[in-house]
Amino acid sequence: MEARPTRQTRQKDAVLRSLAESGRSLAPSEILELARGEVPTLNLSTVYRQLRALHEEAQVVKVDLPGQASRFEAPCSHAQARGTAHQHHHHHFHCTVCDRVFPIHACPGGIERLAPAGFQVEQHELTLRGRCADCAKGAA
Repeated sequence: MEARPTRQTRQKDAVLRSLAESGRSLAPSEILELARGEVPTLNLSTVYRQLRALHEEAQVVKVDLPGQASRFEAPCSHAQARGTAHQHHHHHFHCTVCDRVFPIHACPGGIERLAPAGFQVEQHELTLRGRCADCAKGAA
């Protein structure tokens, strides 16, 4: 069953713009902070409601990292052009200092060789962890 598109609202536009302009995965609280610049009365429950609808409409991508609450990101521009926002394969870098998550648009490939003999890899997720460029500069 396909999700029915919901109407475009100021709140939804603000959420989408916050994600698109950030260039990275955002927690709902980060989206709220950014989107309030456009819609000062926005609250967290509205952000969650908008994210749920946008995810169902394939306008945002949900990013789940082990041990972390879900984050969201705008679909990659080349994935959007092909209509494959939810199928677009990329990985993430999680900064252990500032807790931000950035997309990595590369894949090492050959992951299949890591699986035990006779196993078939159907999908994989890779998360690199360390210091982002801003945090690495601050540590130097």
